[in-house]
Amino acid sequence: MQLLAEIVADHGPVMFHQSGGCCDGSSPMCYAQGDFRLGERDLKLGEIGGMPFYMAESHAVAWMHTDLVIDVVAGRGGMFSLDNGREKRFLVRSEICAR
Repeated sequence: MQLLAEIVADHGPVMFHQSGGCCDGSSPMCYAQGDFRLGERDLKLGEIGGMPFYMAESHAVAWMHTDLVIDVVAGRGGMFSLDNGREKRFLVRSEICAR
C-alpha cells in the first residue's frame, strides 16, 4: 500500500484499469481519476486501497475462474501508468479459484 499512498499523495485519487495483457504478469495501469475514459464494457471488479479497479468485460470473462492478486514488484511501470518512473510497479497475478 506504500506505493499507492505515494501515488495518491502526488496525484490525488486514482483508478486502476487492467492493461490489454490477459496473462499473469501483465500490468494494471494506474491513472488519476478522470484521466482514463472507461468503455461501456469495462467492469468494476473491486477496489485497491479504496481506489476502483476496472477490467474489460472480455478479460473478466477469461479470468472469471481465478482470484486476481494485485502485487507490487521491483521495476518500472507502463509508460502511461502513474507508477512509471518509480522503482516499483503494480503487477497482476492470478490463482485458480479453489471454490
